[in-house]
Amino acid sequence: MANSLLEINPKVQKALEKNFPLVALESSLIVHGLPHPQNLETARALERIVREEGAIPATIAIIGGKIRVGLSGRELEYLATAKGVRKVSRRDIPIAVAQGLDGATTVAATMYIAHLAGIRIMATGGIGGVHRTHPFDVSADLPELAKTPVAVVCSGAKSILDLVRTCEWLETYGVPVIGYRASEFPAFYSRSSGLEVDIRVDTPEEAAEIIRAKWELGLEGGVLIVVPIPEEAELPRQVAEQAIGRALAAAEEQGIKGRNLTPFLLNEIARITEGRSLTANIALLKNNALVAARIARALALWNRGVRRNQLLSDGYSTGLAELTTER
Repeated sequence: MANSLLEINPKVQKALEKNFPLVALESSLIVHGLPHPQNLETARALERIVREEGAIPATIAIIGGKIRVGLSGRELEYLATAKGVRKVSRRDIPIAVAQGLDGATTVAATMYIAHLAGIRIMATGGIGGVHRTHPFDVSADLPELAKTPVAVVCSGAKSILDLVRTCEWLETYGVPVIGYRASEFPAFYSRSSGLEVDIRVDTPEEAAEIIRAKWELGLEGGVLIVVPIPEEAELPRQVAEQAIGRALAAAEEQGIKGRNLTPFLLNEIARITEGRSLTANIALLKNNALVAARIARALALWNRGVRRNQLLSDGYSTGLAELTTER
């Protein structure tokens, strides 16, 4: 059994057994997405936000070839400063496990491992998609969304990508795109892209109902919930596009491709915008974690047969409070 290879944190395991709300978090943003010390500060903040919203965080990574579902504080610290950590997508999981490597999981790998563990909701910044300059380069995140039943909360695809082609790909492969309090597909740093979502919802319960309906119908794959960056943190679209254009030109000139392209572009955009894009990235990550926790909570209540506006039992509330109290 593949899940026999998972090492699940005791709190996460108890939450799974009790059907308490859980939110999976990727580790690639810690190693490859944010600089130190912001990476560690953000990783801790995301877990804290999930707990404060009444769910249990499960940051996923591979350490020494062991797939960890729910990292300890010490493991978060290790990843934040470790050198030579492999960026792990779905194809890399067996390599990292067999070779005893450290690996930071992307959206695709985090989705797959979360599904193995039984976690149905994940939060991230932005998914991968179809690249602008190389439309044949399609992120592994997209086919993972088409086949793995995990709902991903994000701020759309990273705006360094071709958003039109990415949305078309999602439509073709049957991935519902839900706008959370938004009628447009967000452009990561910016709140709108001019592209419509499949449906707008305004509450966690509405999102949970769509997720539950898809899986009860036996439809394959995940659901994408897109959340605009908070207004106060938004990077104006013109500023973001100018920075992206310059970063893409620099990558082309230096011959940077493949798995190295996205980290390079994000770092270059942060340099060009004098850190404004980094501030925006952290803000949307925190907001997405908050929304994911609320949806996970609503979905868990549905699964337990508890409907909205009904009081939770003392046992449920007490048990959940024990797991969401940080020690």
